[in-house]
Amino acid sequence: LWNRGQDMSVFKKISRKLSSSSKDVKDEVSSPKVMSYGALATSDNVEKEEPNSIQGVYSKTQNSFIDDLFSFAERSVPQSIVVAIVIGVVCGISAFVYYRILWGLLQYVWHTLPNKFIVDQWDSDYYALWIPIVGFLMAAGVGLSVKYVGEPGDLPYTIKCVHEDGYIDILHMIPMVLASQFSIIGGGSLGPEAPLVAICACLGGFISMRLFKRKNRNTVRKHTLMGMAGALAAFFGSPLGGSLFALEVNNRFGIEYFEHAVESIFCGEVTLAVFRGLAGLPIAPIWDIKAPTLDGATPDHVLIGTCLGLLGAGAAALFANFHWTLMGWLKKNDLLRNERAVPRAFIGAIGIVSIGLVFPQTMFWGEYEFPTIVNMKDASSLVHIWPTAGLFGFEMRDAFTAFLVGVFKLIAISFTVAGGYRGGFIFPFFATGAAFGRAINAIFPFVPIPLACLGMAAGINTAITRTSLATPVILCFLGGQQNAMTGVLTASLVSLFATSYMPFMKSQVPRNDIDIAMFFNPNNEPQVVEHDDHGAQSAEEEKSKLTVV
Repeated sequence: LWNRGQDMSVFKKISRKLSSSSKDVKDEVSSPKVMSYGALATSDNVEKEEPNSIQGVYSKTQNSFIDDLFSFAERSVPQSIVVAIVIGVVCGISAFVYYRILWGLLQYVWHTLPNKFIVDQWDSDYYALWIPIVGFLMAAGVGLSVKYVGEPGDLPYTIKCVHEDGYIDILHMIPMVLASQFSIIGGGSLGPEAPLVAICACLGGFISMRLFKRKNRNTVRKHTLMGMAGALAAFFGSPLGGSLFALEVNNRFGIEYFEHAVESIFCGEVTLAVFRGLAGLPIAPIWDIKAPTLDGATPDHVLIGTCLGLLGAGAAALFANFHWTLMGWLKKNDLLRNERAVPRAFIGAIGIVSIGLVFPQTMFWGEYEFPTIVNMKDASSLVHIWPTAGLFGFEMRDAFTAFLVGVFKLIAISFTVAGGYRGGFIFPFFATGAAFGRAINAIFPFVPIPLACLGMAAGINTAITRTSLATPVILCFLGGQQNAMTGVLTASLVSLFATSYMPFMKSQVPRNDIDIAMFFNPNNEPQVVEHDDHGAQSAEEEKSKLTVV
């Protein structure tokens, strides 16, 4: 167990619980009672137990499939299938609408408007002014939406709600849509993945409580996790990797909501099919890494992955300390309150725009900038930003320029988060890893480009998000480099271990209901408690250490 502020009393509590149940265990061994798999535990077939023991039904199967289907039995397989399909369809449609709006606005703001009003009308020396014009206008939109529309929350806040309440209030959805759209269109180094997670989490819990009238907290939590898994599966195009990410990100060391994994992955498949079908997007790798594809893995890849994981963990640690320093300065100047959201966003925009003018590869969330970085293409291949040359026509040509892009991408991510922008930092860390990977390959040519870039991306992202299993699955799928999995997974695991005492999101805490995870007693389980001030404030990043007891 990973707990904060726990002392030796936890061991005493466990010892008392084990002692009280030892007699029951001996009696069961000497004269076992035969029960059917998943049978209902009643007074007729179960001996009286001590108060600390578990009594109930197995979560997944209770009677027969037909009976559970027509009775819509709580936590049963038929119930999970029906709810997963409904949540998957709703979340798939919602993700499609969000995606279409975002892409339409990106195209209009960064291409249609400048081509119509600037090209051939301004002196070309002044084209770069479009970057700060859009950047600061969108920063104002971020601040005003947070101040007047409402608190949108963020990824740490979403995780906090999953643990404590089992759901995210639907009132956060519209503020999140507005704040995240302004954030992304403004060129911030945060992507659509976290907003989609929050939106679909809201929808999952809402459907559970309003449509299906569920009140059991762990049941509602399962449906919330279904929404989260669906969002990431659809966005990444990887149903297993995206769903695992949604499950892993809630804790610091592995999947603790393990009993919801299968249903969440199934919902991810449904959401993926709906979203990709509506958007006309393929379910296939999206990055073409212009380097020889690895023919296979060798034992050397484990050693290389270890080194990459340590380097990625080190880069993440430097980023975390820089970010905590920046957040401390904002707190000292009373800029973290939502009433000060506009000046806070402008401070973020100063960092984003200043870096973007010099290093245009650092603008936006990195999903479509990744091919330019990993292949060291000309800046003219950048998809979103206009003008692509920035202010000085910077290009990635060697190890030093690749290293600069990696460093300033991390700084841009920090300013984006500190400025109160809303979005996900998964793809931004992937792009950062690609830049550092190209620098490593230039210095050590024996390290394959796919392994160097994907391994560094895994090391950095895992250190911050704690998703050691999902990250390599997603990276190798997106890059079409399945033979890099051995080294990338090694980098991810090593980074997880190396940063075990450096938690970035304090809401990633151990669950406190593990004793009832696999069994259900309708008369003795926590129920959902709805309250008016749900999510008044978002969770903050933390600097304190993780205590292992």
